[in-house]
Amino acid sequence: MQKQLSFLENSQPKGLHYFPEFISVEEEKKLITFLQSLDWKNIHMHGVIAKRKVVHFGMDYYYDSRTFSPTTPAPKELHFLIKRAADKLKIDPGEIKEILISYYPVGAPIGWHRDAPMFESVFGVSLLNPCTMKFRSDSGNYKMELAPRSGYILEGEARWKWQHHIPAVKIERYSITMRTMKS
Repeated sequence: MQKQLSFLENSQPKGLHYFPEFISVEEEKKLITFLQSLDWKNIHMHGVIAKRKVVHFGMDYYYDSRTFSPTTPAPKELHFLIKRAADKLKIDPGEIKEILISYYPVGAPIGWHRDAPMFESVFGVSLLNPCTMKFRSDSGNYKMELAPRSGYILEGEARWKWQHHIPAVKIERYSITMRTMKS
């Protein structure tokens, strides 16, 4: 019999930082217009096509083999966001090497995972509609609501000891995830 997880057991994971209103309403509108013009790709994992679609800049990530290779640099429409995320991470913007843009249509989840081990710090931005992000580790469970225009950092324990996932979304949304590479 599988134990049902309760997501109100523990306090926020160390290394998880949340920034409501990370971008303005106007910046979000411009970003969404830009994102809607992108050439979206399906995610193939373990012989299955995921419900969400993605676009990669900087580094292209291959989900089945867990490998990556260089791809198109980040377009100018993302430069302000990269700079702002780098400021929060206290790094040079050039250290953000991979930008993953995801589109979640209604019903699309992302399963339990830790970001690929070749990446170090993770900065995410949630767009268009809210969603719930859940975390689990040996020490417990936690959940948080990601509001539209919010940002978050996963580093330290939140990055390496906790898994996270987003249950199937009830309203379409986008996310932009920026990552540094492990040295």
